[in-house]
Amino acid sequence: MVDNSYKQALLPTLSLFGSVSTLVCCALPALFVALGMGAALAGLVSAAPWLVAVSEHKEIVFIGAGVLLLIASVLQWRARNQACPVDERQANACAKLRKFSWIILVLSILIYLIGFFFAFLAVKLF
Repeated sequence: MVDNSYKQALLPTLSLFGSVSTLVCCALPALFVALGMGAALAGLVSAAPWLVAVSEHKEIVFIGAGVLLLIASVLQWRARNQACPVDERQANACAKLRKFSWIILVLSILIYLIGFFFAFLAVKLF
């Protein structure tokens, strides 16, 4: 069985990577084009050609990242009142890990929303 502290950090961390992937695959290219930085986009695509393939399936990337964020949010919410160990050192580590997990989760949600805006909404607005 996996220790609870690992579960508290694993899903928020996975959701952060999922959110960053939405930012890299879809939001940065849209931002570069919107700002007239086509040469920077061409350099990015030549350095990482897999971005084109990922960008073609951006809906799947966003759905996957959204599901990870939803699961991480539910598990974080359910674990918010769980007791930490009695040992003072372990209790401090537990409290710090819990706070760090919330920070990662909120950061992940913000990155996801920025990516969503540039991938789906900014195209229609600009």
